[in-house]
Amino acid sequence: MLPFLVIALLSAVAQLFLPWWVIAPVAFGVCLWRSKTGWRAFGNGFLGIAVVWFVYALSIHLQTDGILTGRMADLLFKIKAPLVLLLLTPLIGGLVGGLAGLAGQQLRAVFSTDPNHRAA
Repeated sequence: MLPFLVIALLSAVAQLFLPWWVIAPVAFGVCLWRSKTGWRAFGNGFLGIAVVWFVYALSIHLQTDGILTGRMADLLFKIKAPLVLLLLTPLIGGLVGGLAGLAGQQLRAVFSTDPNHRAA
């Protein structure tokens, strides 16, 4: 639970000042520091980033009364369904965060002195 919250909070604050891809180093670093298994690292990275990106996308959708998300969905997918964009946005961000978290955990496993945490 702690890595999920740290990833979510750090990435939310970092994205206010830095480019969107700062989510990858954040998830990588937190999972390098705390995650013990690959599944947990991927899950924490995925959920931490997906929740933040969903909240951002939903807030933009609500602030513009769905106009911006509707137009972007029409531009990208040729459909007037902002729900598709609201579901696809956290999926893409979550995959970036999950894979970065998994990479961080795998690097931890490579340099671990505990034989139970070594990569097979």
